[in-house]
Amino acid sequence: MIITWLGHAAFLLEGSGTSIVTDPYDPEGSGLDPITNRPEFVVMSSALDEAHSSWEKVPGDPTVVNAIDAIHAPITLGHDIVVRAIGAMEGSDRPDDPRANAMYWLELDGVVVFHMGDIGTPLTGAQAAHLPPRVDVLLALAGGGLTIALPDLDEAIERIRPRIIVPMHFATPKLRYDMGPLGDFLARRGADAIDIREGASAEITTDTFPDVRTVLVLQPLNG
Repeated sequence: MIITWLGHAAFLLEGSGTSIVTDPYDPEGSGLDPITNRPEFVVMSSALDEAHSSWEKVPGDPTVVNAIDAIHAPITLGHDIVVRAIGAMEGSDRPDDPRANAMYWLELDGVVVFHMGDIGTPLTGAQAAHLPPRVDVLLALAGGGLTIALPDLDEAIERIRPRIIVPMHFATPKLRYDMGPLGDFLARRGADAIDIREGASAEITTDTFPDVRTVLVLQPLNG
């Protein structure tokens, strides 16, 4: 599987004969360059937040899935790829429906990828009870403000138990949202290996999983 960080919470996942964009942003609101990839599928954690659900800004004619619809029953995209989800809250102080968000996961080329959506509250016991038995790659909300607090993220990581953590949703040069810096997150990961890449993409295979939990830092393709 090849993973490319497009920016904010948007990734391009390529594997199993297909391509998927997660949580696409609105270029105008975010300040990031437009997404130019033409995926077969788009999966978003809600339909309410332009920072996570701007599917209409993705080129081509992808099939669009709202992960909220997968909370009660898995959704099959095709190519035997199944999306499963857990309901989440962005926060009770948000102007939109605080229930309308989801964390979701799928498997590509044998690699289980878990996207945290836009959860803004601590992981509950009920949510933890529905976590997948294995997570290979966690797309983690690492920016603090406007999302889950870093101490609560630490606890969530211990419950999710990923092999690889890919930070997202933190301050980058072009991003207009008020996110914290990556350094605050990395300073808390003293027990993990840190692998900082110069580019936006990395290949992750079942044969190359790290021996210790690793934070894999990618550079945003679109700013």
